[in-house]
Amino acid sequence: MKKFLFLFVFVFSLFSSCISDETTTYYLIRHAEKERTDEKDRNPNLNEKGLERAKKWAVYFKDIELDAVYSTNYNRTQQTAKRTAESKNLKIKSYDPRNMYDSIFKNDTKGKTVLVVGHSNTTPVFANKILDNNEYPNMDDHDNYSLYIITLKGDKKTSIVKKINR
Repeated sequence: MKKFLFLFVFVFSLFSSCISDETTTYYLIRHAEKERTDEKDRNPNLNEKGLERAKKWAVYFKDIELDAVYSTNYNRTQQTAKRTAESKNLKIKSYDPRNMYDSIFKNDTKGKTVLVVGHSNTTPVFANKILDNNEYPNMDDHDNYSLYIITLKGDKKTSIVKKINR
């Protein structure tokens, strides 16, 4: 009887360890408001309203434990991510928006809570890649307040979009 009980406990433990209940959470935002005075400037900085919004994002994430902050390598995204990253004592990691959610990114972020700062044409695309469907269209060029929250737990994927600090 003891051997049977031991075998049952061993098999149950092995089976339980194979079932992943690890949770990965992605917070995806678009950069804050940018300078629009020079239409030819492909790498503008944030304007005053954008700098204020970047502060508001840091306040929003104050009570959320983040393991990493990712941003594209543009002034406006880096500046948006900076306050939040600094408040969490994290360095901003760069990602290439042409190669989002690849196997390296998936592996590096598995089981973590991550903020990703992108653009109006990359943030919903990134969300769709994580979800493996086309749920979200591109954002309006003046939408700097949408927050995509995607949670992965095992095979289950959930998502929501919130409007923050309009």
